Amino acid sequence: MPTTSTRTEAWAKPTAGAQMGSVADKIARKVATQIRSNVIDLSAFRASRERAIEVGLDGSRLNDLVEQGYDPAFAFYVQGLTLVSLFAEAISAMPEAKGYAKAMAKAEDEYVPEGPPISPLTASYFNMWAFFDLQFGSSRETMGTCILRVAESTGMPAWIADIVRPMQESRMGFYVHMGLDGPLVLLKDIVTGRVLRCHSATGYLGEPGQFWYTRLLPPPVPDIGHHVVVTTPYVVLDGTEQRFLDYIAREAARMAAAGGRKAVDAEALLKFGPTTNHWNEYIFLAYVNHQPDAIFLAGVPDIRESLPQA
Repeated sequence: MPTTSTRTEAWAKPTAGAQMGSVADKIARKVATQIRSNVIDLSAFRASRERAIEVGLDGSRLNDLVEQGYDPAFAFYVQGLTLVSLFAEAISAMPEAKGYAKAMAKAEDEYVPEGPPISPLTASYFNMWAFFDLQFGSSRETMGTCILRVAESTGMPAWIADIVRPMQESRMGFYVHMGLDGPLVLLKDIVTGRVLRCHSATGYLGEPGQFWYTRLLPPPVPDIGHHVVVTTPYVVLDGTEQRFLDYIAREAARMAAAGGRKAVDAEALLKFGPTTNHWNEYIFLAYVNHQPDAIFLAGVPDIRESLPQA
């Protein structure tokens, strides 16, 4: 797998959670105004809203997906990603989102996120990163925060925010495989220490003691008691909890020193990285092998000699 050039983008303190800033406000005001006035240059956005209802994203499609054999929690988020992709297509064409479109196109060109053997970056990983972690504009918005602001400003149904917000608040993370609970994988978040019962969307169950790098989404409704491993699991073959906690501490210290801050939150590091493509680059350089339901990595991001493709 070929290597890529060193990335040097400056890290900026991210917008916390779903807090909205100036870029999201501008986009929301423009959408609200032009929807009301029926201006045709936002017809794509209006069509996206109509198509979302037509294909059952108001909730009617959930039962259909479950009947097809999908895990209920995963089916909920399948709906959400379809909704987000419809709105993102329209918003990304707006001048206010040109920074997003440029960064997205650059990442697609460099990492070709089609999954192995083309690239270790899968579509499931890349789409979640592009919609919810890729920041743009002076207020460091994501496509997710913009969609939430538009939904609020235009009076969209509450279920839209309910389905987008948990995805926006999610992040990639490192997890220790703690065993199985029936068909569910028990994963321990090394940052929070929580052990979570998880449905693995690819069907990969792994083995106790493995070290996973993946994204979990929470139970979407109270009646569902498990999280969802929404991306193809990345299994770090030489990863250990202490090794990566040490890495997180080193990286956070570097970020604090570079930005003049006293402390950097580990959650923000894992979500946004010290640079825009930091985590994309790690996956690219750490690739070892793959099988249909899992991808295997090795190495630590800041120890270059540990990365197989460096």
